[in-house]
Amino acid sequence: MALPQADNDYPLSEVPDDARKPFASLALLLLGFTFFTATMFAGGQLGAAFPLGELLALIGVGNLLLGIYAAAIACIAARSGLSTALMSRFALGEHGSALADLLLGVTQVGWYAWGVATIANVLVSTLGLTPDWAAPLMVLFGFGFCLTAFVGYRGLALLSNVAVPAMALLIAISMIIAWHDGGGWVGLSAIAPSASLGWAAGITIIFGTFVSGATQASNWNRFARTPRQAITATLLAFFIGNGLMVLIGAVGAFVYQQPDVVEVLILQGLTVIGLAMLFLNLWTTQDNTIYNFAAAGCNLLRTRQRGWVTLGGAATGTLLALAGMDALLVPFLIALGTCIPPLGGVIIADYVFLRRGHYPRLDDAMLPAFHLPGLSAYALATLGAWFSPWVPPLVGIALALALYPLCCRCLGQRSMKPAL
Repeated sequence: MALPQADNDYPLSEVPDDARKPFASLALLLLGFTFFTATMFAGGQLGAAFPLGELLALIGVGNLLLGIYAAAIACIAARSGLSTALMSRFALGEHGSALADLLLGVTQVGWYAWGVATIANVLVSTLGLTPDWAAPLMVLFGFGFCLTAFVGYRGLALLSNVAVPAMALLIAISMIIAWHDGGGWVGLSAIAPSASLGWAAGITIIFGTFVSGATQASNWNRFARTPRQAITATLLAFFIGNGLMVLIGAVGAFVYQQPDVVEVLILQGLTVIGLAMLFLNLWTTQDNTIYNFAAAGCNLLRTRQRGWVTLGGAATGTLLALAGMDALLVPFLIALGTCIPPLGGVIIADYVFLRRGHYPRLDDAMLPAFHLPGLSAYALATLGAWFSPWVPPLVGIALALALYPLCCRCLGQRSMKPAL
């Protein structure tokens, strides 16, 4: 079978104005990215620990913080036309940006392996197949899910245009049934928490589950026609969309002791719909995930062959899934997620405090091999986040924003005003 034609998608340069995309396309693509099974499991943890009224407030606060962080990076991406990996050249230096590429690339290919293993194992279990089916299914979905990412933004958008409305309809059907089964607002409000969590831990779960994705949403927001469109689409996805996923997981845990909407649909007697939901849910996240890997990989290798880097990432993720490493990867990836928010904080601080809201063209920029203020601020902020007992991702971002100007001053780096 011949591969579809891969679009360039500007892996090593700014997205030009004539390649920018309409708002609806961007919003649906980002919503497809945030419709993620793991987020529902996070909601299940919260649903077991908070009464309904407090849970809704917690979901609102946690996802608003996540949305604001993602929107800040989205605004920079729309104004500059650059991905997170390319922004990191300014923040960390030409060679220093390899650190960002490795962090972002390893995280994304790891989550890709988890998704490939998840769909194969669920299908084997639900359909009553023998365990021997797991490996060929992993290969099938490992390379199948990456085809839309291989094409590029165009392929991602085409899938999201179909999948997001379909998933919204399936979720609505399931939640209406769950609301009825749970006794409505009165019945759900009467359910007493069975676990104990504080607000700090709750916000950490909400914010930490998708903060790595929020850091890399610039890979699509660089296609926005205006910063306002990028900010609006990002808030729609990360505040509303991600918040909805957390709430769905919580309601499923309340009513059925099962946070995953796919399992809930099966318990509701809608097995075929549940499997369709699983397929769409994972595909719209998996292709975005491996697209993120390609963005980081192209910057690391300094290659414009984005399509082939995408295939290489899919092959790596499939091999990890076949090796049974998905169970071991998740704790590692969550830990690695603590290291990514400070990178976003350094990028924002570099753009605001040093670049004064303006990047020169990447081809014209005279960048050092290693930008010591950015690397120093990143290292200190990551250490602070790692040892913080309170919301490590937020602590990492806040420390990066505070430390970057200090590191610039201590290391003699002056702000760079744009030429008039």
